[in-house]
Amino acid sequence: MTNKDVAYILSQIADLLEILQESRFRIIAYRKAASVLESLPEDINDVSEQGRLQELPGIGAHIAERLEELLKTGRMKYFEELKQKVPGGLLELIKIRGLGPKTAVTVYENLGIASVGQLEKAAKEHKIREVKGLGAKVEENIIKNIKEMEKREERILLAEAYPIAQEIIKELRKQPFVVSAETAGSLRRMRRTIGDIDLLASSNEPEKVMDFFAMMSFVVEVEAKGKTKSTITHQDGRKVDLRVVSPDQYGSALQYFTGSKQHSIHLRGIAKDKGLKISEYGIFEAATEKRLGGKIEEDIYSKLNLPVFPPELREDKGEIEAAYEGDLPKLITLKDIKGDLHVHTKKSDGLNSVEDMVSKAKQLGYSYICVSDHAKNLKVAGGLTVKELETQIKNIKELNKREKNFRVLVGAELNIDNDGNVDYDSSLLARLDFVSASIHAGFNQSKKQLTERMLKAIENPNINLICHPTAEILNQRPPYELDLPVIFKAAAETKTAMELNSFPNRLDLRADYLRAAKKAGVKIAISTDAHNYNHLEYVFYGVAIARRGWLEKKDVINTWGVEKLLKFVKK
Repeated sequence: MTNKDVAYILSQIADLLEILQESRFRIIAYRKAASVLESLPEDINDVSEQGRLQELPGIGAHIAERLEELLKTGRMKYFEELKQKVPGGLLELIKIRGLGPKTAVTVYENLGIASVGQLEKAAKEHKIREVKGLGAKVEENIIKNIKEMEKREERILLAEAYPIAQEIIKELRKQPFVVSAETAGSLRRMRRTIGDIDLLASSNEPEKVMDFFAMMSFVVEVEAKGKTKSTITHQDGRKVDLRVVSPDQYGSALQYFTGSKQHSIHLRGIAKDKGLKISEYGIFEAATEKRLGGKIEEDIYSKLNLPVFPPELREDKGEIEAAYEGDLPKLITLKDIKGDLHVHTKKSDGLNSVEDMVSKAKQLGYSYICVSDHAKNLKVAGGLTVKELETQIKNIKELNKREKNFRVLVGAELNIDNDGNVDYDSSLLARLDFVSASIHAGFNQSKKQLTERMLKAIENPNINLICHPTAEILNQRPPYELDLPVIFKAAAETKTAMELNSFPNRLDLRADYLRAAKKAGVKIAISTDAHNYNHLEYVFYGVAIARRGWLEKKDVINTWGVEKLLKFVKK
């Protein structure tokens, strides 16, 4: 069994315990164990064989014993017993946002509903409102959230799709009959979530390409196979479309299939005004049908007196106008990042030591990281007591004495409570190099309440960064409501940076919000929220979203050297 398989089972156990209204602490324990295993950088089977399961954070004796049983036999008696107690459909019901275990059990007991389909039908027939304690509002939300869930499940996280695409492209490019191969569509534009994975290749022997594509080792099903277009199902369960064009049409096809639709429509309008036509086959004189180019993307853009736009900008959100005005941004690159300002260690809910995180950061070419373990009030994440933070400060000071050309900043990720207050007193916070703060609970408060909480934190002179500012979890939780113009104005005035969280299921702030923050004069930190050393590599996805948000090197504080950074945070 893979780490992902085991993590999924632990997560299912937590769901079952919630439905059965078992101990909150037991539910939290299984959720934490699932999270640890999902991001574990080594094979869980090896860890088990070496007798190291209880060395992992959050894995106590009982969970370790059940994991050993699962890994050795492929079954877990405890999991099977829990499943016998709960109708299977209830696990699906609690995936619907806002429909907690208590409500799921209520509709099951009153209406016999044990599937999403049954629930939707009952809601549309107004049967939910008749159940005591629910009502019309709950019924309306159920219908809305089922539609939202269905839409969500059609989308793939960027960090899931990108490796699959690169794996296939790498193999295609090795073949002598493939001239070029690249991603296309929303994946090439690096959107946070995408639909199917779209690839484009050029070849003079397209049928050979189709045959090879259909026979790849990770193909589990060929959905459709033609002479120039095929669709397969990857072993990860995702559909991949490959289209093959001739080499002389590759540039125009790549431009066309990268999109976005709105960007392409705008280009076609410009072409029409110039007496030209653009299609996936090339660029032509409208009057004579004479083909003017299409082998490379530059053939299309240059005829319109435009540069070849970075794919991340091709959304028709002002990039074409900016190009004509000579005002396109010089987008940030991965090489510009000098450090990570949001890193967790095993002192709270991370997996590795400070030294492990430093070693990986050096491999990435960084000159600093900030250890931002959780603060005391977030006990579920192993928040550090005052005494533990004091020890952390001391240990990191000692570590820095041994380090050359590298600095470990000591920080903390504070909790913004319902009144906007945070953990630790000002005298302790003043001893930290860099302080972050986040809202971790109370997401259902009003827009006014949430905004006031965040404003109070932003105005706190000890706080330098607001982490995952909208708390969005892609495909799971929408962003909570904030008055972002007010938030960004306050952040700019107080020199409080806002985080672009690079963790694959967050990528928060989204691109449009980043542009608004930049316009307001807010500085951004692209950090990873790493909980093990491999997570530091997630910065790749953060930079991709930063580029979509038109960010430049000057907009991002962790492109600066450590001395400039520390001057900035002294408000």
